[in-house]
Amino acid sequence: MIVGLSGGFDTSWQLEYDLPYCFLHDAAAVLLHDGEMVAAVELERLNRIKHTNRSAIPAVRACLEAYGATIDDVKGFAFYATEDVINEILYTYQTWAGAGCELIQIRPLLQRLLKEEFGRVINPARFHFVDHHMCHALGAYLHSGFTDCLTITIDGAGEGNAGLVLRARNGAFEQLRSVPASNSLGYLYRDVIRFLGYEMFEEYKVMGLAPYGDPARFRDFFKTLYELRPEGEFTIHLSRIPTLHSILTPRRRDDPFTTLHKDIAASLQEALEIMALHMIRHYRESTGETRLCLSGGVAHNSTLNGKILLSGIFDEVFVHPASHDAGGALGAALHTHRALRPDLRPPTLSHLFLGRDIEASGPVHATIDRWAPLVKVEHVNDVCAAAAQLLADGKVIGWVQGRSEFGPRALGNRSILADPRPAANMARINKMIKKREGYRPFAPSVLEQHAGEYFEMPRHTTALPYMTYVVPVRTDKRALLGGVTHVDGSARVQTVTQQNERYYRLIEAFGERTGVPVLLNTSFNNNAEPIVDTIDDAIACYLTTGLDALVVGDCVVSRAQQDLSAYEGMAVSIPETVAIREVDVCVEKGRRERQVEIFVRGKHGRRRNLSEMTLKALRESNSEGTVGQLADAIGIDAAQRGALIDDLRELWANRLVAIGPVLKERKQQCDHVDCKG
Repeated sequence: MIVGLSGGFDTSWQLEYDLPYCFLHDAAAVLLHDGEMVAAVELERLNRIKHTNRSAIPAVRACLEAYGATIDDVKGFAFYATEDVINEILYTYQTWAGAGCELIQIRPLLQRLLKEEFGRVINPARFHFVDHHMCHALGAYLHSGFTDCLTITIDGAGEGNAGLVLRARNGAFEQLRSVPASNSLGYLYRDVIRFLGYEMFEEYKVMGLAPYGDPARFRDFFKTLYELRPEGEFTIHLSRIPTLHSILTPRRRDDPFTTLHKDIAASLQEALEIMALHMIRHYRESTGETRLCLSGGVAHNSTLNGKILLSGIFDEVFVHPASHDAGGALGAALHTHRALRPDLRPPTLSHLFLGRDIEASGPVHATIDRWAPLVKVEHVNDVCAAAAQLLADGKVIGWVQGRSEFGPRALGNRSILADPRPAANMARINKMIKKREGYRPFAPSVLEQHAGEYFEMPRHTTALPYMTYVVPVRTDKRALLGGVTHVDGSARVQTVTQQNERYYRLIEAFGERTGVPVLLNTSFNNNAEPIVDTIDDAIACYLTTGLDALVVGDCVVSRAQQDLSAYEGMAVSIPETVAIREVDVCVEKGRRERQVEIFVRGKHGRRRNLSEMTLKALRESNSEGTVGQLADAIGIDAAQRGALIDDLRELWANRLVAIGPVLKERKQQCDHVDCKG
């Protein structure tokens, strides 16, 4: 068994390093057994921080528990960057931190983190380090099943490179080109979207905005930012991006989108596609390879992927569904597996349901019952039929089954689902449930054998199982599929087979009722959190959004008829990633005041100010006492309790506190209140 790791070095409760996300992010652990990926967990599913850069060691535990293994079964630990580069990052931090910072290298640091989690001292000779882009490349190549192909990685940057072009022949790589960070397609996209009010990790939002715009409007301007050169080369002038100030004032995050913003997005997306296809076409022609593997963060640009697929340049294209840095953990593990067992080629990728199972903590019905009196639960004999009827009746449901998915896409085990036909579903789900921009599209899940009836599938392709490509919706089906057809007539399709038997039966049952074997599928989360993982996560998201119903296992969950007093029997606690502090704020010229805020610790954390009443309650909080007991402890009368509960529910909706069943056994609490007095 081999464990692959990505991410940083801080624990969820202690920020010793707090490195910028540009260094390390998307922490994850992957467990291989004889080269087969048997468990994979992104740390964000555990600590509830999107793209988290904390230490992935808790995800190692989750992988081992999911597979029924122990730390003693693991023969090697592989990290998704070279040892020298990681040590350089650590030295850089230690220089920033100044005097008093302990100088430490990655091997003893990993050894310490593993000992703290598992109580075992691991021989540092069992630690392996793999080049960042080679991790991306190897994961895509080995999981594709191809013998000979082009393998291309494209991302922001890793270890000084923004991409690699490799020729794979019978398991061996020949490097044809490396793309320096100065020519990074990922950095171009990231830096331009800041003018549209977005930041790193929000590139996909601009990809969704682009079809609303006209790329011709700023095509000439974007041509000043790059040059195409012979033999697939291109040069990007990142230093010229600030000249965008002559075109627009950077959008504030809450401002509406104008035609100007949409046209910038369209021109940016076009520029990305022009450069990527320029490089890819050259190496297709110069090598004669007819198959392509693609990975790296830019490979999550499903619009680009669709253009490559539909162009017919290659006979077969494989885009790894975990192309982001969490997938680097997979590549590192595969590289180490090959070093230790060169005779055993890993199997091709067959599915991504590799996370924690909803029954891991006990029977589903019993777990949901703990949430009474906030919810009611009904066990049904045919959950697929029951859920299909809810969907056919116009309900939007949360759907939670089996093991969670690895990667950024919900593929039918941690999904929000709806009828794909009404166009109004797109606006409703964006506003009331996902709490995000109204233009954002949703993906269709379709039974594989019917995909060609609704979507323009590329030649020789019937399966697009991982939601990695945007393809056109057939012209005569666009009005029918109003909830999943984007403004340009496209959709990011997921084909479904009986490999995911329960999800297949659900879509089949919906098709029997409506004549359309397609569902609207989006990830089960709101704007403040990553995809839900556990039943408790799912219930929290259900109760803090506008979802109509929740289906977990064989249970249909609905809200109980209740008033605010129902919350008095629930516990409230502060997650270990959250803290409280006093801040000194200048509220107007010449006047300052002290405020208290609750915040997610880290450079990108959410934050909210606290009232004096809510602060007093949170100081008393833990997972053992109830909201009612907190109110009694701080002397809040009946008239004030409603206001306190409203405050707590708002903080809960933003995942700054946790509300849930009272734990029978008190867990040790961290010192989460930083402010004094």
